[in-house]
Amino acid sequence: MHTSALCLLTSLALFAGTAAAAPATYKIDPAHTYPSFEVDHMGGLSKWRGKFDKSAGSIVLDKQAGTGTVEVNIDVASVNFGLDAMNEEAKKPMLFDVAKFPTATYKGKLAGFKDGKPGKVVGELTLHGVTQPLELRIAQFKCMPHPMYKREVCGADASASFQRDKFGMSAGKDYGFDMTVNLRIQIEAIVEESAAAT
Repeated sequence: MHTSALCLLTSLALFAGTAAAAPATYKIDPAHTYPSFEVDHMGGLSKWRGKFDKSAGSIVLDKQAGTGTVEVNIDVASVNFGLDAMNEEAKKPMLFDVAKFPTATYKGKLAGFKDGKPGKVVGELTLHGVTQPLELRIAQFKCMPHPMYKREVCGADASASFQRDKFGMSAGKDYGFDMTVNLRIQIEAIVEESAAAT
């Protein structure tokens, strides 16, 4: 084999190895992603549970390097308690004030990798115009070829807790409401089509 041909093959092999190790970008699937939450009513009288029906965003994941980023944007007006009257009250200035703060965002870095799987996300939540640090714990994480789209899809179940009054949402505090919000995020994201084709 000629030296030039050998050099070309070596270069192609190195390029292929580099491409395989490159980070992949995944688009969040809104049909299989549900940011949900649980909050107190009347100081332990009962629990309110709800979710946001509209969310979007992306995840960048480099399994070999054990790094990645997460960005999720939530349409706050899509809040859903399963009760129309409650949904409308929650959108008012006393709570989410969606006219002034229509979007909540979460941005963070994947961390705590073990066997190529992240164990947490270290990031920040912006809600009601306030940004606070928030670490998500990842209880479950899996990637697999999507049987329909023929591209890789990753799914996770993550959770966290925070105090809503730190975000300027203190409705009910004077009545003894616990300000703790238990957040749970079920998320699925599929690798972008352009990335899958390369």
